[in-house]
Amino acid sequence: QVQLVESGGGLVQAGGSLRLSCAASGRTFIYYGLGWFRQVPGKEREFVAAITHTGRTTYYGDSVRDRFTISRDNAKNTVYLQMNSLKPEDTAVYYCVTSKDMMGLPTTPRLAGSWGQGTQVTVSS
Repeated sequence: QVQLVESGGGLVQAGGSLRLSCAASGRTFIYYGLGWFRQVPGKEREFVAAITHTGRTTYYGDSVRDRFTISRDNAKNTVYLQMNSLKPEDTAVYYCVTSKDMMGLPTTPRLAGSWGQGTQVTVSS
């Protein structure tokens, strides 16, 4: 199973930017779609973004479209989430995931396989 470690979270003012990174172990990284979810205490996990195993196609949740960008570097076994124009409602723990199946796309928690430990993002108003 792929091991995932997120980094890059922190505290930022509204309107600012952060870039999250997620480093993966495992030689089969390139065969899996990747994604990001976020969760606020007491609420369900929310889909943020996903990218196909080729990196050619991306998908975004409605609340982050046009502000966030997902990308991957298969040579570095890393997936990124560039977050711009951050809002206080973006405050959450962010998790990176792999797809459950090879060449899958983790757009729902049920379609996700491996999960990282999460990184906190806090946006102050």
